[in-house]
Amino acid sequence: MIDESLLYSAIKHASELGAEYVETRFQKDYGFSISLRNGKILGAGSSRKSGVGIRVLVNGSLGFSSTNNVNRESILEAAEKAVARAKSLSSLRKNPIKFSAERVGKASYQVMVKRKLEDLVVEDIVEMGSSLYKTLTRELTKAKIPVTTFSVETHTQEKLVITSEGAYVYSVIPRIYVDSNNVLFSPEKGTLQRMVSFAASGGLELIDEWKPVETIVDEMKRLENVLINGVQPPKEKVDVVVGSEIVGLLVHESAGHPMEADRILGREAAQAGESYVKPSMIGSFRIGNEYATVIEDPTIPGSNGFYLYDDEGVPAKPRYLYKEGLIHEPLHNRHTAFLFGTSSNGAARAMDYASEPIIRMSNTYFKPGDMDFEELIEDIELGVYLKSYMEWNIDDVRWNQRYVGLEAYMIRNGELAEPVRDPILEITTQGFYSSIVGVDKNLAFYPGTCGKGEPSQGVPVWFGGPNVRLKKIPLGVRA
Repeated sequence: MIDESLLYSAIKHASELGAEYVETRFQKDYGFSISLRNGKILGAGSSRKSGVGIRVLVNGSLGFSSTNNVNRESILEAAEKAVARAKSLSSLRKNPIKFSAERVGKASYQVMVKRKLEDLVVEDIVEMGSSLYKTLTRELTKAKIPVTTFSVETHTQEKLVITSEGAYVYSVIPRIYVDSNNVLFSPEKGTLQRMVSFAASGGLELIDEWKPVETIVDEMKRLENVLINGVQPPKEKVDVVVGSEIVGLLVHESAGHPMEADRILGREAAQAGESYVKPSMIGSFRIGNEYATVIEDPTIPGSNGFYLYDDEGVPAKPRYLYKEGLIHEPLHNRHTAFLFGTSSNGAARAMDYASEPIIRMSNTYFKPGDMDFEELIEDIELGVYLKSYMEWNIDDVRWNQRYVGLEAYMIRNGELAEPVRDPILEITTQGFYSSIVGVDKNLAFYPGTCGKGEPSQGVPVWFGGPNVRLKKIPLGVRA
């Protein structure tokens, strides 16, 4: 932990140099990772980086600087650089940057764990990875498994944000990740690849809860059946049930990204693309029917995207991106909130001390309903269930998109039947959210690292949802 008086000194120094707003952030990220390939250790190592990032507002212009030397001289020098950069740009701005007025936080919090990440035993992970490979090669009898990778990573983020407006937020968030990449091969049927990921905030107890070896083996057995026995999807339009994994990815891409206020304003155009959403659509444009509610919530306990205050010191809260079919609330930082004439909803996050906060997602999900899965499909005479995905893409404005199913099944007379190979769902954002006729209650989350910005920043997120039924949708098939 840094001596917080150093951050207060930076605030005082930058203010004396002309800054009307100063934001200081100490951030330390550290962890350990180990990876195996076919049961053998591929590599292992630890990582640690820490430093201070300083952002200032001077004459309507923002300046940012950082240092990994956490001493008084280096921190004051970083403050001077931030002010100098802001001043040098201020004369070039046509419209001065302004922040929304906010009640910033004064808080300290940390994620409590049952087993500390530091207590990880390398031999246990090696045994787990070795057991996975041996079990897969033994139990998969109809297809070969030439490659199995298994990795575990721990990561702890310690952060202190202090601003000239009175924000003081200290947080410690430990996270753990388990990933496995598996390739199935059949000389007659070709190949199939699956990446399975687990991630959340918490301690080593999560590995026990996830049961990764058992979970991965069960899924790969099902995928072996898909590879060997999968049939083509129906040629006619059918009801399609989209599984929670695809729904989660879809809402991340078709609701989360286009509802980032900086992207709506065109600030991401040169790097990641634009948004179909225009400011005039907020609160009035119908993107779907009454089922279409997408929520963004950093405050979910144990989530991968968990935080209670953003990096501007603003309290986090659930944000309804789409609400009952209407475009509702973009993700905001204090600058975009001012431009939209509203309040920040706490979406400013930075990857590390050397990155400045930008608008980011956290945990994005489709609101579940109250039906059982069996109820969702009971009256489908002929349909397809897309349980997981193999590949996907979406256009720059987040409108046209394509998802290729991995584990998928025919639905016949209200029951799951034979596996389906490579069904393709190609649909528009409005087409998806307007075609929903049923939503079950089985909310599930999946981890990811969301990339954005230039230089690129990757931050931990969850995306998720229930199983969602679409009415009369055509499915493609890979040539």
